[in-house]
Amino acid sequence: MHDATRQTTPDPDADPLQPVGAHRAWELVGGRPGKVVAMHIGYAARAAQKGRTPEAPGYFLKPPTSLTTSGDVELPAGCEILGFEGEIAVIIGRTARRLSEADAWSAVAWVTAANDLGVFDLRWADKGANLRSKGGDGYTPIGPALLPAAELDPHAIEIRVWRDGELVQQDSTATLLFSLPQIVSDLSQLITLEPGDVILTGTPAGASTFEPGQTVEVEVTAAGRTTGRLRTGAVRDTTPLPPYSARPKPTPEQWADASGRPPSDFAEPDPPVLDADLRERLGRVAVATLAQLMRGRGLNNVSIDGVRPTRPGARLVGTARTLRYVPCREDLFAAHGGGYNAQKRLFDDLNAGDVVVIEARGEPGAGTFGDILALRARHLGAAGIVTDGGVRDAEVIAEMGLTTYVAGAHPAVLGRRHVPWSYDETISCGGTTVQPGDVVVGDGDGVLVIPPGLVRELVAEAEEQEAGEEFIARMVEEGHPVDGLFPMNAQWRARYEAEAAQGADGPERA
Repeated sequence: MHDATRQTTPDPDADPLQPVGAHRAWELVGGRPGKVVAMHIGYAARAAQKGRTPEAPGYFLKPPTSLTTSGDVELPAGCEILGFEGEIAVIIGRTARRLSEADAWSAVAWVTAANDLGVFDLRWADKGANLRSKGGDGYTPIGPALLPAAELDPHAIEIRVWRDGELVQQDSTATLLFSLPQIVSDLSQLITLEPGDVILTGTPAGASTFEPGQTVEVEVTAAGRTTGRLRTGAVRDTTPLPPYSARPKPTPEQWADASGRPPSDFAEPDPPVLDADLRERLGRVAVATLAQLMRGRGLNNVSIDGVRPTRPGARLVGTARTLRYVPCREDLFAAHGGGYNAQKRLFDDLNAGDVVVIEARGEPGAGTFGDILALRARHLGAAGIVTDGGVRDAEVIAEMGLTTYVAGAHPAVLGRRHVPWSYDETISCGGTTVQPGDVVVGDGDGVLVIPPGLVRELVAEAEEQEAGEEFIARMVEEGHPVDGLFPMNAQWRARYEAEAAQGADGPERA
């Protein structure tokens, strides 16, 4: 076993053109490798986190000069998003071409830990190729020790990753979408593999970001052996990029891609559509009134049909956060249904006043959420949940106090009918379209979806209309016939307006 635990500072006789630490990495793998190949998506849990499962292995190349051992890497000047991805690396031991899956593992000499680092601020310029973002000097740490592949089961190798001592990634080659022998065999079909070539085999779920002052450690274990911990820190480079180079773009989307968190975590917050006053006013007007006013604007298909509240007297006002389920297919549920799936990620990301709106295709034959997720939503201050599918633990949820509208109760778990697929995107629920940020209101008549830009003027009109309807109701109670009163003719309208003008001094009575 190679010992790679010594200091990474090069000796005085080292090639001055080599990046710091590179000569140690080349010594570790038995000479300067011809290529470093990295996988885009390897693990089932990572595919679920990304919301896409590849049909075949996909790769990109990293320069051999990106190799290093434990030590610090430089975050380019002006950049902010430094991503880490702990990975299992395999090192080729002999020249090989067109290997079968059965013979592929025999071409692997060593297994070790690796960290596929990336500067996501620069990814926009060559996304897919990743050369600029992931090819920098020192951006492929490996080591510190090598494990002999011939003595390992390629289907039983484990990886763990820590950031500042906290375990953030953990998985096993048993959950790879494509096994290690399949990866080596696949690459060899078109590319000659040579001794010393390094293959990074994908990162588990949980890859994220770190910054100067933090440390990431990666350890690979198998058959009672360990690589030891590969430690990587970061320092800020002060050398500015020239004006013709790609400029850093630390967008919310790049932060989300690097960290595994939703873009909304990094976007500048918009002013709330529903401030406290508007929320309170909206909660006092009837959904039927709002529906009538929206119909007058040509918006007819804005109700979520087929859902009923789980408790009487329910009122719902909030902004939509959307969750989409697709019909259950066993292989897709295996890849997307378990672990920290889209359903759980959304419920952990809720904010005060959010309404979870679930697309379940009107399929009530399984629960789309239950009491635990309802508790999580209530704890985070969510306004409620709407699903055009079933709900589990219906009585418990009804007693919980969280406003929920459902198509019915069902004892079965999610996987009987649904695969949690994605969240915070445009969905269909109860026959209407719902977008994240839409305003959702509900009462005993049902649930309505309002475009955010209409809410303030709609509330003002609804308040005026309901004040008139209260006057009409009072007149009917006093015995007046509805002819000419409902709707009000000019005479009744004049009387109503006169009473309204008197306000608190008390209206005249007929």
